[in-house]
Amino acid sequence: MENVVRLTPTLKAVAAVATLVLAATACGSSGSTGSSSGGLNPPDLKAQSKLGKSEGEVNLIAWAGYVEDGSNDPKVNWVSDFEKQTGCQVNSKVAASSDEMVKLMKTGEYDAVSASGDASLRLIASGDAAPVNTSLVPNYKDIFPDLKLQAWNSVKGKAYGIPHGRGANLLMYNTQKVTPAPTSWSAVFDDASKYKGHVTAYDSPIYIADAALYLKATEPELKIKDPYALDQKQFDAAVALLKKQNADIGEYWSDYLKEISAFKSGDSVIGTTWQVIANLTADEGTKIKAFVPKEGSTGWSDTWMISAKAKHPNCAYQWLNWIVSPKVNAQVAEYFGEAPANSKACAETSDKNFCTTYHAADTAYWKNIAFWNTPIEQCLDGRTDVKCVPYAKWVQAWTEIKG
Repeated sequence: MENVVRLTPTLKAVAAVATLVLAATACGSSGSTGSSSGGLNPPDLKAQSKLGKSEGEVNLIAWAGYVEDGSNDPKVNWVSDFEKQTGCQVNSKVAASSDEMVKLMKTGEYDAVSASGDASLRLIASGDAAPVNTSLVPNYKDIFPDLKLQAWNSVKGKAYGIPHGRGANLLMYNTQKVTPAPTSWSAVFDDASKYKGHVTAYDSPIYIADAALYLKATEPELKIKDPYALDQKQFDAAVALLKKQNADIGEYWSDYLKEISAFKSGDSVIGTTWQVIANLTADEGTKIKAFVPKEGSTGWSDTWMISAKAKHPNCAYQWLNWIVSPKVNAQVAEYFGEAPANSKACAETSDKNFCTTYHAADTAYWKNIAFWNTPIEQCLDGRTDVKCVPYAKWVQAWTEIKG
């Protein structure tokens, strides 16, 4: 999924990677157990049965901020200790999009990838990602249960990856300029004209799902079950809503430094955001609040997957276990700005309120989040009597929406 910026949260880190345009992250309807990907029939690949001798190196594809060795910030380094403890030298490449991740994984030159949902499902379907033997990842036992065997990391009860972290897309507003306090996404859809020219929205085709989520609650006659499984009528309704909203949009954001700046200057007073952006915006002195509206929200979760052609699978498994170990998972979560996947990571964060702020252990909170997924013709909500609109058409429609 293109046009989605995923940058690290600290200002130093942002400066280091601010030019990277990254892809939308992982996926699947919240609370599902592989149902969204249940229609897939991937090749019958077997997971590795036991760990062998370390091969001495591992080749990784990752999002910026996930594989830090101190070169971006000397204080941010969880790679060196891994190399010392395992003897596996880490070679990493930052991917600029999910399409690039898929292309790189197909070369067979990489052992593991921190896959976004659109990448993960494609890699599973094509046989480029192998099932994962979770018993070879001891730290998997401490992963939050509601991240295990989900639609973006499993097929028919078979795990294809290890959960890494997650986050929600929130509604943020300037408390001094937006009154009364909003409770619904209607503030940026049906009521957006009230703040004409000062509404901001996420610049990505996946934002169509946000409109669909709102319509799911407000127009029940459309019978939307899953915001990523839209038949033509449902899709057209979501696109129409976004075309209407376009007249009130001041700007679409992808680089979150620009969103912080826009809220600080007053150019934006209401729109979609991430928790890390809300934190930084508040730190800049802007009076804001950010929350999940009553209709729920969309969000992301990321997954580490192993290549079916991995030349260094033993080092890859050791990396998967390391990156979700409590201390390291806490470091990554704080650096990147997301909830950790390991339940024991919360005791390791430097900010002892971090996991509360990011709702890491709040199961009820995540039940209201529809994690990003890849729309395909075979409806992800299980319908077989209609075809759903595939992601390529979402990309085309997004261009039309923005005019």
